[in-house]
Amino acid sequence: MAFPGLAGARVVATTAPNGREDLDLWYEKPAGAWVEALPVGNGRLGAMCFGRIAQERIQLNEDTLFAGGPYDPNNPRSLAALPVIRALVDQGKFSEAADMIASSMIAKPAGQMPYGAAGDLMLDFLGMAGGGAYRRSLELDTAIASTRFTDGKTQYLREVYSSVPDQVIVVRLTAVGGTLNFDLSYRHPAKATYGDTDYAGRKTASAAASLGVPWDFREPLRSEQRPSTLQVRADGADALLIEGRNIEAESIPAALRYAVRVKALGDGSITARGDRIELRGASTVTLLVAAATSYVNYADVGGDPVKAVREQTEAAAGKSYARLRSAHIAAHQALFRRLSLRIGSEAPMARPTNERIAAVERQPEAALAALYVQYGRYLLMSSSRPGSQPANLQGLWNEGNNPPWGSKYTININTEMNYWPAESANLGECVEPLVRMVEDLSVTGAVTARLGYGARGWVAHHNTDLWRAAAPIDGPLWGMWPCGGAWLCQALWDHYDYNPDQAYLRRIYPLLKGAALFFADTLVEDPQGRGLVTSPSISPENQHHTGVATCAGPAMDRQIVRDLFARTLQAHALLNDSDAGFAAMLRAKRARLPADRIGAQGQLQEWLEDWDAGAPEQRHRHVSHLYAVYPSEQINVRDTPALIAAAKVTLNTRGDKSTGWATAWRLALWTRMGEGERAYAILQGLLGPERTYPNMFDSHPPFQIDGNFGGAAAILEMLVQSWGGEIRILAALPKAWPEGALHGVRARGGVELDLDWAAGRMTRLRLRGKPHAAFQVRYRDRLIHVVLDRHGAGVVM
Repeated sequence: MAFPGLAGARVVATTAPNGREDLDLWYEKPAGAWVEALPVGNGRLGAMCFGRIAQERIQLNEDTLFAGGPYDPNNPRSLAALPVIRALVDQGKFSEAADMIASSMIAKPAGQMPYGAAGDLMLDFLGMAGGGAYRRSLELDTAIASTRFTDGKTQYLREVYSSVPDQVIVVRLTAVGGTLNFDLSYRHPAKATYGDTDYAGRKTASAAASLGVPWDFREPLRSEQRPSTLQVRADGADALLIEGRNIEAESIPAALRYAVRVKALGDGSITARGDRIELRGASTVTLLVAAATSYVNYADVGGDPVKAVREQTEAAAGKSYARLRSAHIAAHQALFRRLSLRIGSEAPMARPTNERIAAVERQPEAALAALYVQYGRYLLMSSSRPGSQPANLQGLWNEGNNPPWGSKYTININTEMNYWPAESANLGECVEPLVRMVEDLSVTGAVTARLGYGARGWVAHHNTDLWRAAAPIDGPLWGMWPCGGAWLCQALWDHYDYNPDQAYLRRIYPLLKGAALFFADTLVEDPQGRGLVTSPSISPENQHHTGVATCAGPAMDRQIVRDLFARTLQAHALLNDSDAGFAAMLRAKRARLPADRIGAQGQLQEWLEDWDAGAPEQRHRHVSHLYAVYPSEQINVRDTPALIAAAKVTLNTRGDKSTGWATAWRLALWTRMGEGERAYAILQGLLGPERTYPNMFDSHPPFQIDGNFGGAAAILEMLVQSWGGEIRILAALPKAWPEGALHGVRARGGVELDLDWAAGRMTRLRLRGKPHAAFQVRYRDRLIHVVLDRHGAGVVM
């Protein structure tokens, strides 16, 4: 079925003083480290483009190329151990409970399957030294990565993009005043060195202004042998076919086959010979690259990747380059051009992007914040499209088979953060892969709920992978958290809230109801009479005493379950569900969830007990108990000022700069609380070289993409907020941004806004939505009631 809800979205005009936005990342040197290369992607198929002269490297990813295969992670001892563990928690014997969780509830295996890489295309050019003019760029408006340079009297241009309509990566090489002579080969995926170092171990992120490699740089050959399961061979006169297998992990055997096919077209000599393609004497070459695996779904690996890549490359070869390029751009701009953003009146700094990043904390630049938003939108479009997998910890892009944290789906904050900007940034279609993943988890998670808890419904813990594993993993300090699926349901509800559609609501209601049923069955009485709580659980990844995280009823659990029950009840009413007993039961249980508490230091308590002051990590990266402030709205400046004050005490203790994604969350929290100046100060740290790599990827470190998305969402929130039945305009505008324009941003209720401001004041606000729809707009101390006309339009000021 079509993914509903965005019929009102439209392309908006650009708003920059020079007639166009700042939408280019550009550099004066080729990429050295992976975090200097530029990403392209169509949701499913991605590449990192290095822009090197003598030897170009194009590193490939395909979003289903994970390790392992279908497996059952559920621990058979879990159900019998559960009442014993709960009793230990009730007695305050948390270490003993954690030990039993480790042996009896943690999954078998204790880890999940990591995301991999699809190898590298290596283009070795003959007799090319470079040394002339050079520019490497990523144009966000066209989603094309380009490299331009001169070598002697010859002008070279390379373009790389990943096409949604044609499902291939297209590499176009041209030479004016000379010819192209190169060999194309394939380098198999292997382990990579992750972090902020390049091939020579040189730091890059902390010295972002000095990136790059010499013109004649060629990567040394890898020392490891090609895997015996890998075959690289000519596939006709002008194509190369690579066939391989994924890897095993955690003793789960490799079950996927994958294929990559490269077809070369051009006006010179093209010869596929052995394990390479030789191209000679051409002025124009087009490479069509397809990749696929045998993955069909989390339980079926019977697909035919060779058939897929042959069909995709041959179909693309039947079209002219101009047709391929124009179709790619049209599909991209149909989404990308829905939103435009200008902050400030000054033109962007005429410096390479890496130099702008290196300087921003000393010399703040409003245009860089606007570019960060549009780059976040670009990354989401490139890593999550209808039919693809959801954006993982690294979106779509990963260099090797050993990524940090498996580059899978960490659902105790990171996956959810990936989708924070989707609705407000007018990219609602990008949520579709997340909906399908939750649908999968409702099946695998039902098994975990039944076998692990004896419960109805479904559950997912703090991680999942391609195979939709739902059991707790890693260990009791990290994995014994049952609210991952419930938090994902909130993201699904957000899509409805921004794009009200009955068909979509009917689709997700069984997911909400199933998640709610799990907690209806598993909430237990707090022994001190404080209400219904989750047990066992943790406040994600944080210890309340040294070495111990196990507890009952942490604040985040109560907040998430409170939202889950509320959204399920809303859907129940909107869809006229006849099960009145279910609704009555859910309302009664929701009323018995313990309220948020303020501790002795004036802080918002992270746990039911006031343990915060004695917790061993006072500046912990997670701020889980502030979920109620953002992305939820349970705690807010209008309705709960005392709890907002307590949240500020907590944030002051935790500090402003943390890991990349955690800094983005702090930025979003201060923004939601209307503290524009504090948010602005945090933003400069997020944009700076400690938390942003030269290619603008977020630095945890190492790279995680969630900070890009969280930061983009927070910047939009500084300008337009949508919660509590109101649209708030310029609610956290800092003094450093006195003027600007944001067109095409979306708000809850199915409305799109164009906002202009000058001298720190709103000068125009236009709304578009369904005819006669009504909205409450808050600007400063005014609450304005706006009813759209029969054309679905409204104007304020």
